[in-house]
This record gives sequence, C-alpha cells and structure tokens, in this order.
Amino acid sequence: MQTSSYGTWPSPISADWVTAAQKRFTNIIIDGEDIYWDEMRPSENGRTALMRRTKDGAIEEAVLPSFSVRTRVHEYGGGAFTAKASKVYFVNDRDQRIYAGDKPLTAAGVRFADLHVAEEFLIAVGEQGHENFLVAIDLATGSFDKMATGHDFYASPALSPDGKKLAFLTWDHPNMPWDGTDLWVADYSSGKITNIQHVAGSKTESIFEPQWSPEGDLYFVSDRTGWWNIYKNNQPICPMEADFGLPQWVFGMSTYGFTGIEILALYQKQGQGNIALLPPLRPLTLGKTFYTQLRVGKNFAAFICGSPSESKMVVRLDLTTQKLEILAHNLVPHIDPTNFSHPEVLAYPSASGRTAYGYFYPPANKEHTAPVGELPPLLIFTHGGPTASTSSSLDLGIQYWTSRGFAVLDVDYGGSTGYGRAYRDALKGNWGIVDIEDCEYGAKFLTDQKKVDPNKIAIRGGSAGGYTTLAALTFGKRFTVGASYYGVSDLSALAEQTHKFESHYLESLVAPYPARKDIYKARSPLFSVDKLHCPVIFFQGTEDLVVPVNQAQMMYDALHNRGILTELVLYEGEQHGFRRAENIRDALQKELAFYLKAWGIAR
Repeated sequence: MQTSSYGTWPSPISADWVTAAQKRFTNIIIDGEDIYWDEMRPSENGRTALMRRTKDGAIEEAVLPSFSVRTRVHEYGGGAFTAKASKVYFVNDRDQRIYAGDKPLTAAGVRFADLHVAEEFLIAVGEQGHENFLVAIDLATGSFDKMATGHDFYASPALSPDGKKLAFLTWDHPNMPWDGTDLWVADYSSGKITNIQHVAGSKTESIFEPQWSPEGDLYFVSDRTGWWNIYKNNQPICPMEADFGLPQWVFGMSTYGFTGIEILALYQKQGQGNIALLPPLRPLTLGKTFYTQLRVGKNFAAFICGSPSESKMVVRLDLTTQKLEILAHNLVPHIDPTNFSHPEVLAYPSASGRTAYGYFYPPANKEHTAPVGELPPLLIFTHGGPTASTSSSLDLGIQYWTSRGFAVLDVDYGGSTGYGRAYRDALKGNWGIVDIEDCEYGAKFLTDQKKVDPNKIAIRGGSAGGYTTLAALTFGKRFTVGASYYGVSDLSALAEQTHKFESHYLESLVAPYPARKDIYKARSPLFSVDKLHCPVIFFQGTEDLVVPVNQAQMMYDALHNRGILTELVLYEGEQHGFRRAENIRDALQKELAFYLKAWGIAR
C-alpha cells in the first residue's frame, strides 16, 4: 500500500478502458425467437451496429458494417429498426432513408422512427421540416401516406393482434411527453385509419407505451395518480408508488410485455430498478439494480440491465428457469474488484424541507491510500434531461475517478425520473434553482460528515447537466472547478435556437418566453459571468443542433477575457453527445488534468 495524495493515485482504469466500455444499447425488438438490439460503438467512429441473436444462440450483425442504424427524428432518435419473419428494416444514419435488408426503401428528405411492420406496410412516425405525422409506408414501393397529422408530435403506434385497431400517442407544445400526452385508438385497414377516438391522457396526464394484449385488450402506462402505473382498459392493474414508465426522450421505449396471462414489467422505486411479474406484484430476484427496454417473446424476455458489479448489458431471460444469458456487454478489464468503489444510496435533506437522492462513491484503490488526515476531492455528476436519472450500474466513467482518489456523488436532483411525478415536477419553473440546491446540499451533506474536502469540490455534466454545472458554478457557493459538456450558458439563446422537440421545453422549466425573458437572463450563467470566479473547462461538438456551439464559445470568451483559468475543447463532427472513441478518451484526460491544475495538485 503506497501513500499519495487523493486525486494522484495511479489507476488500472485508463481512459482507453473507459472508452472501450462506452458502447450504448438503446432499443431491443423480438421477431419470433430472434432478438435484435442496437449498439453504438465509439471504437467505430460512433457507428451503431444492429445485432441479432438467432434462435440457435448464434450472435451476428444483422446489417452490413457499412450501415449505421440510427434515426434523427427529434434529434435524439430511437426506434430505428424492426424485423418481421427475419426481414430487417432500419434507418441508415448517413441518409436517413429506411432500408429493407441492404436496399433503400424510402427516398431521402423525410426522417422516420418508431418502425412497426403491419402486413404490407411499415407504420412509423415521420418528420419533415417542422412537421411530425403518422405514416404507412408501402413495403413494395417505399411510397407513404400520412395517416394522422395536426398534432405537434406522434409516437408509439401499436397495432392490435387482429390488425384492425391502431393505438398511438400525441402531444402538443408546450408539453413534453412526460408532462401530458393523449392516447388515441383508430380503426385500421390497409395503411389508413378512420374513426379516431380519444382513450386517455390530457395536458396534465402522461401516457406511456400503449400495447395490446394477445387477447386484444389495450394496456398503457399513466401517471394520473402521481406515479406511472400500468392500466388495462383504463383501470390500474397493480397500483403502487413506483414508476413503470420513463420520459420519452427517444422512440421505442418499453417497460412491460405479455408472457401469456401475466405481465412481466420493469419499474423504479426510490430510484432503484426492479423486475416483476404481475398482477399481483411478484418481484424476480435477478441481482440487478438497473433495468430498461424490456421485450417479451415466447417463454423468454430480453432487456438491458446492470448492477454495481456489472456494467450495462443486453440479456435474454428464460422465463421458465429464470436463467440469464448475456448477449452483449461493455468490456470491463480484469481488475481486482477491490479497486471498484461500490455506491452508497443517499437520501439527504435539501432546501425547503425537500429530500434529494444520489449515489455516493468513496475513493477505492487497493494499492494506494492517502496521508492521514487528508480528505478526498469531491466530483459531483449531474445527469442530463433533466428528467433522466442515474443508476448504480458499474460505470468505468465513475470508477476512473474513484480509483484515482476522487469521491463521486452522482445526483438525482429534483426533476429526475423514478421518484414519482411530484419529484419530477419539482423542477417546473425552478430549473437553475432546485437542481443547484440539490447539488449544493449534497456537497454540504458529505462535507458535514467529513467525507470530502470542502475546498476541492468539482461539478460536471452534459447537456441539461451542463447547464446545472455552469449555473452551480456561477450562482452556487461550494464549487471550486467544473467541466461542462455541451452545456447551456444562455437560456434565451437555447429557447430561440434549439430544435422543435425542445423548442418550448423551457417554458415549463423556466418561464413563458419571451414574456419573461428577464428570468431567462437572470438564470443564464453567461449574463452573470462576473459572479463566476473559478476555473471551467468546456467540451463541445461542432455539429451540435441541440445546444449550438456558440453556447460554449460565448461562455469561454467571457471567462478568458476576465483572466479566469478556462479551456474550450471543440470536436469536429461531433453532435450532442460524443460518439467517437478518440474524443471520449481525450475529453476524459483533459478533464482530469484541468482539475489537478485548478487545485494545484502535482501528479
């Protein structure tokens, strides 16, 4: 055991290892006994491969390596592929056309997502310019007809087992889908719908994932009680204070499926992931703490899961034996597990009597310790969304820091999913207030317990988490350095320049715009840069359409002109969220070096 200062420990977890563990799994579908899933690979310049596990257990790529399976509808995409009778249909990232096998089906100019095969048609969500609609694409010709138009957004088309009914979701500005959606059912025949009827939902009720049971009953998830619970024909089947739904940032999300007469479902309770059969609720003990993207086949299921000792993976579950088969996972080096920091679930007091949540990771390295009396620096992680949530799955991106002598607090600040609607709504009108409070109070909670150094507290985050980072550094009092990944510095600019999906999002998070432009200015770090006195490093993709590059440039210029230690790192060709291995690795290394420089720690 060697003694050296926190933050300087040599670690077996290199930036290369972190990069190798950055594959992202988004969607899963089942076609008969075949399981398909996508995996974004930084090692292949961010290409998204489509994988298939065949009924005999073989795992292979389902499309040619020259394709990258990704749709850009809403910019975030999702639901970019489907399959029927072993025939694969997918959106190719480069031209956004749908392909059938290796042949283009649709023409360029329209983007598609949420693909579903319905006999001779492909039902999907279409996007052209600022218009969204529901379409039926002729599988023989590639031509399409708009089945439903007029709402700002469409999602989740679901065809009944007899092929005669189509359920789908809509919502309109200024709502986001977790604020309020409407569920509709229409008569369907040969690519056309008639007799559209409203079934559930409103401007204040969020509906998620309509599905038809094998018997033809309509199920969906609603948060009308304050919790996303599953409903059958508009009646709750297992009411409880848990979330069976998710914020629909991407298409194709799924949390339940039919095993026959039962339902297999995923849910979050106090931020922890669970899987169960219902009704009544009968949890399965699989040893995981994170679950998402559940699909159910005949006597088996497939989903994404993880735990504190396992990174996120795609698995197949035999419903008879409850045996798990790992289909895909992120590469984790053979490292003594005593080098891994295991999370402590925190529920701590925050402002105004609220309770905030997070995971605390103490420093861990079997070969190194710190001098007696020294406390570790604290690095606070702020997730994006801001409706997203963190998880306790093994993440080398966190272990990279803890194995070097950092403590990490991964915060589920007010607004996060998995704690009910009231917690999610705590951020309404309070973005830049509640999230900062929960981060600051988390730092206070740990410093009061003398678990971290009060003079070495950093904060980092991407996208919405990048805004929270910059706002906390500007308006907060506890942070001494920070890293913003494609974060927002000017809320007004974001409101004016961002894409359609989020173009009214800030009206609920901040205030009506432009009527209350004064609030936007007051909460924008750029216009209060005189209050920011600590070092900040910015990481930004040059092709980011969600948070344009000028957001980082303006903030960097303002700090640089005041002589504050700052860096701006631009990555050519990157969009919102880095996908290329060399850029992920470079950013991590530069971030570590920046913190040590800011704190005057010599390696």
